[in-house]
Amino acid sequence: MTVELLILLIVIVTALAFDFTNGFHDTANAMATSIATGALRPKVAVGLSAFLNLVGAFLSVAVAATVAEGIVRLDEVSGHELLIIVYAGLVGGILWNLLTWLFGLPSSSSHALFGGLIGATLASLGWSGVVWGGDDGGVLYKIVLPALLSPVIAALVTAIGTWSVYRITRGADHGKVTTGFRWGQIGSASLVSLAHGTNDAQKTMGVIFLALVAHGSITADEIMPIWVMAACAFAIAAGTYLGGWRIIRTLGKGLVEIESPQGFSAESASAAIILTSAHFGLPLSTTQTVTGAILGTGLGRGAEVRWGVMGRMAVAWLLTLPAAGIAGALCWALAHYIGGLAGVLVVFALLAALAGQIYRRSLRDKVSSHNVNDPPDHSQTTSPPDPPGASDSAGPPPAAGSPAALRSTPGEEA
Repeated sequence: MTVELLILLIVIVTALAFDFTNGFHDTANAMATSIATGALRPKVAVGLSAFLNLVGAFLSVAVAATVAEGIVRLDEVSGHELLIIVYAGLVGGILWNLLTWLFGLPSSSSHALFGGLIGATLASLGWSGVVWGGDDGGVLYKIVLPALLSPVIAALVTAIGTWSVYRITRGADHGKVTTGFRWGQIGSASLVSLAHGTNDAQKTMGVIFLALVAHGSITADEIMPIWVMAACAFAIAAGTYLGGWRIIRTLGKGLVEIESPQGFSAESASAAIILTSAHFGLPLSTTQTVTGAILGTGLGRGAEVRWGVMGRMAVAWLLTLPAAGIAGALCWALAHYIGGLAGVLVVFALLAALAGQIYRRSLRDKVSSHNVNDPPDHSQTTSPPDPPGASDSAGPPPAAGSPAALRSTPGEEA
């Protein structure tokens, strides 16, 4: 086995690792509202979402064809140098995904990947290596504007939908309305999962395809290899099944108190927007779209919106591109200046060490399928564990008969 082939294999493994983190980081996009309203039990929800992400990954390759195209000028490099840029960008994206997962913040995995690639490209090729704007798209038109518009559009559409739903059903029996929309949520959440697989798995496919072209294994004119599609599909499905419980809690319980009509409105609007973007090959952030839709349900119903939580999410969104970019640039510099296989292995060891440290830190305030619907008072931080004898919940249990108690998921209580 040659050194170049070994480096290619490490890049592919790292790309699949990113796809895996994308899966558990974005499970909340599809299933947070269904879990919060009790439409689906947590484990059933992530299992269904994993299966549909797997199926969705095979439906199209339109998004894969646009990854890094019109954003960074990777056509100016080839071979080993291109592999190192792609590798460093992936590591930067993974580290940001893990860090935001630790704090339960639903940031964009797409922007983490693009940020890592942009940072590594800047470090390697300089300012001219990035397409900032122009007729071919660029960072402004392909990343910044969609990031600003997608949550606003999703919030507006969902606010109107939520208002309409409550207006139409205002004279109906509340129990029957809730039950009916819970059944509807199973379908709408499934559609979001399918859309997520169609959109997000393809981004990793595009990166692996780029690495294969750089190595010379295939040419740029060839079709996407079926093994690449299958590997990315299974990686994102496996990550989805793991369940990003911290982020599910934030979206399902932290931003707005959601009832089943709101959940149905949010999921339907999100699925429509994500599938439309996938059809046109636009690498849209599913996280920002779904978050905007959930925000819209609160506005449409006139319910309380926790703006402090929304503010923390917005800060994470603003930091994603530059933070992942800095990580990508540092990883490129480390791999480049050490050189060869040794540089790649050092960066890989650093990634493994930091990932292990983040995982150990998460165990101090563990969130799982058993407490994902607990009150979210302390879910936004990773505070030290309670002293012996204290409650394991994220906050005080709701009083019997209170709205919070009635909203808890059947069968999930301790």
